Amino acid sequence: MTPEDHARAAAELLQAERRRKQIGLLSLRHPEMGMDDAYEIQNAIYRQKLAEGRKVIGWKIGLTSKAMQYALNIDIPDSGILFDDMAFDNGATVPAGRFIQPRIEAEIAFVMKSAVGGENVSRDDIIAATDYVAPALEILDTRIQRVDPETGKARTVFDTISDNAANAGIVLGAERHSMDALDLRWVGAIAFRNSEIEETGLGAGVLNDPVESVVWLARRMAQYGQSIEPGQIILSGSFIRPVECPSGTKIHADFGPFGSVDINFA
Repeated sequence: MTPEDHARAAAELLQAERRRKQIGLLSLRHPEMGMDDAYEIQNAIYRQKLAEGRKVIGWKIGLTSKAMQYALNIDIPDSGILFDDMAFDNGATVPAGRFIQPRIEAEIAFVMKSAVGGENVSRDDIIAATDYVAPALEILDTRIQRVDPETGKARTVFDTISDNAANAGIVLGAERHSMDALDLRWVGAIAFRNSEIEETGLGAGVLNDPVESVVWLARRMAQYGQSIEPGQIILSGSFIRPVECPSGTKIHADFGPFGSVDINFA
């Protein structure tokens, strides 16, 4: 893809977000596109949002579970950018029409107290740079069609990355935990939709340890001259399958002793 292609795709995705109307698959229109193209499109969206006054509050990591990697035929995670207008209070109600096809995922959030970066970032570096961890929900949305209606072709990881890794919102629980308080591999969640259990999972589903997910992010960012900054929130990756949230949905994620998170969709 050319720089003009990247800019055009970013503009279309931004318009899709504003109009709440999906665009067609970029991977179908540009069969030659690769990972670098996808991140170039994401970065073009990032630059435009900053120009419009948005602020970066953190990063999300996706495709950390084997099930999701197998589904998209890849073997590495992806990442996206969290902006200030994506933050929702615990227990809040998302206004009707805010998103196109919202879904939620249960995750462990890392809130950073110091900067961390570099291609040789270690597990100990991430632990030392983390202020606390908390239960969280990520709200997903897709500004690109999941499946092309004419060909039946499903979106690829390149479509998802271009679409800012499909992220749309973040909800943090009230509880805060120090990194040495527990083994994150054994932090689990039970996700309820309208009082019925939809999904369960354990932190170990995220690259065997959510800390390793943040290590991956820091190393990937270093390749682009970026680093994780103090105060930023890192969504380490979901350990449940996405739960669809049509209008009228009430979500309750029970993380046991780790806490709980709630979000409603008008």
